[in-house]
Amino acid sequence: MALVAGGLSNDEIAAQLVLSPATAKTHVSRIMSKVGVRDRAQLVVLAYESGMVRPGWLHIDGEDH
Repeated sequence: MALVAGGLSNDEIAAQLVLSPATAKTHVSRIMSKVGVRDRAQLVVLAYESGMVRPGWLHIDGEDH
């Protein structure tokens, strides 16, 4: 959930977690179902509102975010 909130795509999440993109997509879909949101945008809002993530927390090596 935190990686989705950080703006990562399923492919980027897969690379970070050393999973296949299909597995990352499945995990994201299951998280969305379990927390009762209908899209990634709602998942991001939930992550911030719950305090799971804060602005600027995610830094991926090689990126200038």
